[in-house]
Amino acid sequence: MKVGVVADDLTGANATGVKLSKQGFTAATVVFNDEIPEMDELDAVCIDTDSRYASDRIVINRVKNATEKFRTWGAQVICKRIDSTVRGKIGLEIDTILDEVGDDSVAVVVPSFPDSGRVCSGGYLLVNGAPVQETDVAKDPVMPIKQSYVPAIIGEQSKFEVAHIGLDTVLTDSAKIKAAFDSHIQDGKRIIVVDAVTDEDIEEIAEAMVQIQGVHLIPTDPGPLTASYARAYSHQHVEQSKVIVTVGSVTSLTGQQLHYLKDKTNSTPVYVAAEKLATMQDSWEVEVDRAVKEALERIHQDDVLIITTHKEQNDLIDFQSIAAKENATQDALAKRITDGLAKITRLVMEQTNYAIQGCFTSGGDVTASLCALSMASGIKLEDEVLPLAAYGTLIGGHFPGLPIVTKGGMVGDKKSIFACVKYLKTKRSAAR
Repeated sequence: MKVGVVADDLTGANATGVKLSKQGFTAATVVFNDEIPEMDELDAVCIDTDSRYASDRIVINRVKNATEKFRTWGAQVICKRIDSTVRGKIGLEIDTILDEVGDDSVAVVVPSFPDSGRVCSGGYLLVNGAPVQETDVAKDPVMPIKQSYVPAIIGEQSKFEVAHIGLDTVLTDSAKIKAAFDSHIQDGKRIIVVDAVTDEDIEEIAEAMVQIQGVHLIPTDPGPLTASYARAYSHQHVEQSKVIVTVGSVTSLTGQQLHYLKDKTNSTPVYVAAEKLATMQDSWEVEVDRAVKEALERIHQDDVLIITTHKEQNDLIDFQSIAAKENATQDALAKRITDGLAKITRLVMEQTNYAIQGCFTSGGDVTASLCALSMASGIKLEDEVLPLAAYGTLIGGHFPGLPIVTKGGMVGDKKSIFACVKYLKTKRSAAR
């Protein structure tokens, strides 16, 4: 998959390229009068048209030229990078791209860049809480910004009518956002401005966009929407790969994290009966086989396969009584549980026809069991996803090079497992 970004200045082109790189793309920036490099690994290019304050004729010519270069290069997604304070001839540049891409194209404008203090609510762009017209851009010597309502700013520069989707819709879910898009598209709107105040809002917008069929959508933004849409689009249009989440922790925090993950990924967990694994008896193998069979069926529906012993309102296992009955130590019984989860995970990876993009494990014991049962000699550590959550790849064994994120059961907030899974999904080289 190839992504092309038309940017009106070099700094913006580089910033968007870096965001795409963090999503796993190999990105480069080129200036408007240069050709796209012939590099096999290159799959994201930002062309700097240097057109923010150019004449209308130059703007049209350079944007047309950049769009044509992307078409020749084979870009499946073409995006428009705009200034985070909406400076420049945004409407004219959007019009030019829409004309070049075709009548079935629609620009989705999300002017928000939450990490830089830019958010859009009610259609109004705020910079660190202040309307953009009250910031220094109001004193821009070439094109001062005199208002903050983005649909009006674009509408004054564009030949197309501009629609708006408010924060009330964005804060619901991707299905309702998609319905709002569908309604505006059916009404013939070619430019749709969408509110967003957090990165999560932008990700929901991107998820809604990839569900829309029969329309060429043009992400138009300072960078975050382009990165989120490119990632979501690539997951929709390339060979489907899966992430496996294996959780053995029984803490209430883990429960909150799993609940959040289920809601965000629309996944149905494969629940493993811990009491059937906390034994030296044959029920261990029976439960492992049952869970593997269920997981191999579930993985067809879920991109994120959750395998866990954590179920709400489960009673804690009486290890002391079981240990006395089976003449075993409590530690040995606890290890049987983690070994059971690890074996289920290993067998699923071995038997599924899907590419496995990576694994997430919660709890050191589960991670150790997975390494042991997959014959891995260790984990090559490469990055910190969040405090006490590490990213690396398995060394040797059945799954050499498999990306994995490990996290302690008491680490993070309710979003932490979801954040780890999102990080894994940026690692675009699926391992088997």
